[in-house]
Amino acid sequence: MKMMWMQLFAKKGETMGIKKFINNVVDFLDLDKFSVEGKKKSIKKLLVKLEKREERLKKIISKEHDKKAKKRLKEELAIAQHQIKKAKKHLVKLSK
Repeated sequence: MKMMWMQLFAKKGETMGIKKFINNVVDFLDLDKFSVEGKKKSIKKLLVKLEKREERLKKIISKEHDKKAKKRLKEELAIAQHQIKKAKKHLVKLSK
């Protein structure tokens, strides 16, 4: 009985982690109209958008001359890369 409760809480915590991750990425990308259809589908869509954002940031950084702006953009790029890594981990978990 105790083991079953532990499994339920683990799954519940995992689900909340994915939902929280989706909400954080939506906020990071400033998406107004993003509907959460299914966890896997939502993460795939967000992953595509994050990868586009990463490419765009790399292009902007290469053209930027101001040091402060470049530093801010590099921080934003680091956040995007971290979220891409987390999205891929969540997709692997959901694929099992």
